[in-house]
Amino acid sequence: MTVKFGTDGWRAVISEEFTFANLRLVAQAIADFVREENATDPSVVIGFDTRFLSDRYAAEVARVMAANDIRALLARADTPTPAISYAVVNRKATAGVMITASHNPPRYNGVKLKAAYGGSASPEQHRRVERFLAENEANGRAPQLMDYDEALRTERVVKFDPAWAYYEHLGTLVDLDIIHAGELRVVHDAMYGAGRRTISEMLMRTRTDVQNLRDEMNPGFGGIHPEPIARHLSLLASVMQNGNRHAGLATDGDADRIGAMDARGQFVDPHRIFGLILRHLLSKRNWRGRVVRTVSTTRMIDRIAAEFGLPVVETPVGFNHIADLMIDDNVVMGGEESGGMSIHGHIPEGDGVLMGLLLLEVMAEARKPLHELVDELLAAYGPAQYARTDLKLARPVVKAELARKLVETAPDAISHVAVEEVRTSDGIKYYLADGSWLLIRPSGTEPVLRVYAEAPSDERVRALLDFGEAIAAAEKNGTQ
Repeated sequence: MTVKFGTDGWRAVISEEFTFANLRLVAQAIADFVREENATDPSVVIGFDTRFLSDRYAAEVARVMAANDIRALLARADTPTPAISYAVVNRKATAGVMITASHNPPRYNGVKLKAAYGGSASPEQHRRVERFLAENEANGRAPQLMDYDEALRTERVVKFDPAWAYYEHLGTLVDLDIIHAGELRVVHDAMYGAGRRTISEMLMRTRTDVQNLRDEMNPGFGGIHPEPIARHLSLLASVMQNGNRHAGLATDGDADRIGAMDARGQFVDPHRIFGLILRHLLSKRNWRGRVVRTVSTTRMIDRIAAEFGLPVVETPVGFNHIADLMIDDNVVMGGEESGGMSIHGHIPEGDGVLMGLLLLEVMAEARKPLHELVDELLAAYGPAQYARTDLKLARPVVKAELARKLVETAPDAISHVAVEEVRTSDGIKYYLADGSWLLIRPSGTEPVLRVYAEAPSDERVRALLDFGEAIAAAEKNGTQ
């Protein structure tokens, strides 16, 4: 069996590659890794989302851990990924396993491996699991399994509720008194994911009125991708337009990403959420330190940080790169364009629940509607319009080779605006004189070329995307 871990684990289609048999093989490799990490008293926290059979898959992982003499702490119910990651730290576990395919379509499921520090396992740790998997297969070593009831009876598997320790921790990061005083009326669209009712449970003792949307168990996610982007949030937009609500918050399938809607039903993307929360942390809480963003995230973050004299670190796409810095450095906030963000004092993990609560704190403290706060942000640090296009190719592209070719042919200007700098930390990124940028990066897992652009106007964004799409067309035709 060939399993390749991406930046945040293994994902596959249910009943094709993601089967009980294959999951047991992966779980055994993880167990070998855990015992290598801690041979004397190993333990693993195991959680799951709302997908088809996720609870059964999680129990199967627990059986493998128990048979390998690893104490398994198994969540009683579907739980957000950041709550499981926090439980790893809170319970001083060796590792964590989350059964989820995050924001992927409902036909997928997956495994996220969490390290002892409460964030995604490092690439090196993932490679070790892959090595164990290959060695076990080569040696004909079958996964070890313990009877589930016997594992419960002997407390090799212990069920627990990770929610309340997680909520208590979030309460140290969010000013619930400010939110309480704001008396906000909020909609939380859980998109049928594991974040369901988390916002309302956190705010149940405040004067915040939370309407839960798509919070029932629905493993098919109503036919949508549980990804909090505008095209999947038409129901939330409709509720916001027809109701007397201050803000709409949306979390993805495992609640590690955030999206939002203002009172008029307009989508507030993660770039703006990142900017609003960062400015709040710097101006209202007087936090100081480094700011981290991925290469595909708005440069408004740079301008906000510059106002406070703070350095910005740009990383490749993937929250694991942000996590590396959050573990070792004094980072105020880190985030990526897909909606994964975290702050100082929290685990190095994207957390949609925390970001939703912090956005409410920003609104309550300012006592202004969300659309006004966004307008003020853009007036001070923008304008900044953003778009991304995913272009399918006939064959996969080698990232380094594409970057080399594009650097060699880099233009002096794009759409009559001078190119000031070209970077190749993840694909190729052109920085232009008007503050705009264009990023072209191949997907690491499929023949897709992703083209990202940010500019002062929608027209300039379109011009940049046209340039990027022309490159993709030449690559598709083999002319580059």
